[in-house]
Amino acid sequence: MEQSAQQAQQLDHLASPPTPASPSPSPFASFGAPGFGGPMPPAQPEPRPIMELEGEAYEDELDALSDWVDDYLLPIYGAEVTTASPWCLQWQEHDDVVGWLHALWLAYQQHRDPEAGLAGMFVWHRDFLTHAVAAIRTPGGPLSACMTSPDRPAHRILPGPPPSARTEKAKAEESSNPTELRGPTS
Repeated sequence: MEQSAQQAQQLDHLASPPTPASPSPSPFASFGAPGFGGPMPPAQPEPRPIMELEGEAYEDELDALSDWVDDYLLPIYGAEVTTASPWCLQWQEHDDVVGWLHALWLAYQQHRDPEAGLAGMFVWHRDFLTHAVAAIRTPGGPLSACMTSPDRPAHRILPGPPPSARTEKAKAEESSNPTELRGPTS
């Protein structure tokens, strides 16, 4: 009976909220888990696609991306420059290439993190590297008018497609009837 009374007292004590005067340290505090007495981990800034950045933020990100491309990506995965696999020494001026390489770099950072597990880099190779490099360096891709031989450096940005016929038609109608689109005047 005495043991049952002690157990009941212990259960009552465990079920009651802690007193504010003497909060006991949480056994989970060292894990940094929110709600368990640990400090909140610092919030990491959300990565943004480089093409959404402007000014100094864009330049800083492009500098960091260039370092990664020149120091890591090209020495390991650069392969030979040929007509089947062109490259451009001024790739930073090709917006679509910058966008592809930045996305590849962000994926690389995510998949090399220990939380990605042992297969993280395999997933990066399979799902990101192969596809991005194929899109960038394809014979008809964004660099196709650039260097196809290391002995003949070249750089040329090909013009993109014009606006759709629907957009052009709307612009033409707007310029011929400017008051119709503004609405009635009072």
